[in-house]
Amino acid sequence: MTEQGVVCVEPESIVLDPTGRDVHAEGARLRRSGPIAQVELPGGVRAWSVVGHDALKEVLNDERFAKDAHKHWPAFINGEIGEDFPLIGWVMMDNMTTADGADHARLRQLTAKAFTLRRSEEMRPRVERITAELLDDLATSGPDEVVDLKDRFAYPLPTRVICELFGVPEDRRRDVMRGGEVNTETTISHEEAVANVEQWHQAMYDLVAFKRREPDDDLLSKLIEAQQEDGSRLNDSELAGTLHLMLGAGSETTTNLISKAVVALLTHPDQLALVLAGEVPWAEVIEETLRVESPIAQLPFRFATEDIDIAGVTIPKGDPVLTGFAASGRDATRHGDDADRFDITRADKRHLSFGYGVHHCLGAPLARIEALVALPALFERFPDLSLAVPADQVRPAGTFLLNGVDTLPVHLKRQ
Repeated sequence: MTEQGVVCVEPESIVLDPTGRDVHAEGARLRRSGPIAQVELPGGVRAWSVVGHDALKEVLNDERFAKDAHKHWPAFINGEIGEDFPLIGWVMMDNMTTADGADHARLRQLTAKAFTLRRSEEMRPRVERITAELLDDLATSGPDEVVDLKDRFAYPLPTRVICELFGVPEDRRRDVMRGGEVNTETTISHEEAVANVEQWHQAMYDLVAFKRREPDDDLLSKLIEAQQEDGSRLNDSELAGTLHLMLGAGSETTTNLISKAVVALLTHPDQLALVLAGEVPWAEVIEETLRVESPIAQLPFRFATEDIDIAGVTIPKGDPVLTGFAASGRDATRHGDDADRFDITRADKRHLSFGYGVHHCLGAPLARIEALVALPALFERFPDLSLAVPADQVRPAGTFLLNGVDTLPVHLKRQ
């Protein structure tokens, strides 16, 4: 550690590109180091990224990799990692993704019932309604207009669904969603990171206070009701943290899934023709997109609770670990030499994009339904949909944490 308190990183560590210019090229570089690579995070913090499919599955299912930094990250506990750490928001959240054991089970149980496959299927009409409204709005675009499909379709669809589910009023959505978006940015300064955490928390507390005054038939009102019946079940910090998680994860990742599927299909017209002809189900498109274009590139954090030998690497006790979902989906040891090729006819589309084990994504059924409704409806409504720029000019989201696009410029009609 230097006099400034920055953690020193060994020379062999791979410095993750904070701009996220090419998460797949970076993932390939990491895989060349093996299934687990040592990396450097913003602030010079040493960590590990698990990028091999089998190694990642093992880590995700190993309880020795804990989630609570307050108990298992010595550098954070001792003050070596402070508020100036650009990824501090991922450490300070108080929800099921930063909890272990009984605390995790308690927090997960409170929301799990709302995201079962049956409950998610019951939400299909809502997804269809919002999809139709967004497509109607797109149809008002001029014949030569370049439309940002992310801004006008891929993002508002899951955002409106999750906000309606939790009862977030329209006039509060911008404030409560902005914090999660900023939290995934990896180029912000530590001052911006700290300010965002404060704003984000305040927006959530304000929303909870509003719902206490004006409860309705929504998930947030039900969580508050459960809290009031038994205060030990969910404290205010956990309630705000749960909102952080569900609103953020319920929007940004599905946005990336829809956006990346559109780009993949438009750049593989032969495969688009197969699915439009009904020769390949849309579900196969979704799973192949999740495999080759995982919405999450690197997810913070897990912490080794002891020295752990895995995939030929010893991860020292207390070291932080990132789960490299995007890189693991393109692991040639699992999917062959063409693992980085989008192919909806591929027999083996297994992936870990929704996680594995006790932290498996609760929203996976809903995300799949949203994509399965959105994509066929989009291509049916706009059969001449095309990219307005070459595929290599579609700008990435600008973060090494997510695998998304900054904008998605398209023409809706034949040019």
